Amino acid sequence: MTKLLKLEYYKNLNYRPFKIFTALYFAILIALLFIGLVDFDLFGGTINLKEQGIYNFPEIWNFTTWIVALLKIFLGLIIVFSICQEFSNRMFKQNTIDGLSRKEFISSKLLTIAIFTIVSTVVVFAITMFLGYQYSKTTDSETVFSEIFFIGNYFVKLFTFFCFLMFLSILLRKSVFVFLALFVFWIVEGILTAVEVFTKVKGMQGPQRNDVLQNDFFITHILPLESMSSLIPNPLMRLNMAKMMGMKYEFHYPTESMIACLVWCAIFIFGSYWILRKRDW
Repeated sequence: MTKLLKLEYYKNLNYRPFKIFTALYFAILIALLFIGLVDFDLFGGTINLKEQGIYNFPEIWNFTTWIVALLKIFLGLIIVFSICQEFSNRMFKQNTIDGLSRKEFISSKLLTIAIFTIVSTVVVFAITMFLGYQYSKTTDSETVFSEIFFIGNYFVKLFTFFCFLMFLSILLRKSVFVFLALFVFWIVEGILTAVEVFTKVKGMQGPQRNDVLQNDFFITHILPLESMSSLIPNPLMRLNMAKMMGMKYEFHYPTESMIACLVWCAIFIFGSYWILRKRDW
């Protein structure tokens, strides 16, 4: 493991985009977590997200993980560029000549992915705890940790997304093709989800339609991007203004989506290894 970590370190140390996007990601991540301390002018009024309750326990776990998960594409860029340059610069071929096995290559990339995911998760956890204890109205232990599972969901969401990008990078080998494929995949999943939702609620009215949307199982929820998205729901319904407008936030732990993400992780990892073994590089 130490050998693989050193190999990845020396490969990426002199790769400028790697350092730039890593610094950008963590700078923007930290800035976004403190976004609630800034006043926003909206529709002629001033909105402060801290006053709207985003730093209150236990909601803060949902807010922080959902907000920073929007930035995962920055780390995704690092993963994609790091892997694609292996093939464009013929580094992979040279490494295999020097004795690096395909299994070790996959392991080295998974170590990089795991380190980024762990560091990001630890940063989010630490800042969430700091902001929560600074600004939350309630800080008793039961309330503080009642929704800490969102941190675990965040870890799985990031790790699955990066494994997906690793798979696409090894399959396509060109960064522009990887992001094009990701965009097409996102569009296709969106269309399939819309079709399934329309089919299920067609002809239904008001409460019946809402009940189906909230409680029914949708096949599209086990698709890669959709299952990742379902792990951390949009928390805007938990804002104080949303509660004042009579909006209700309902959340049931997405067990099916969690299982789907873990299965997709395994598929992407073994799929990447299978491609490396089968192709003549």
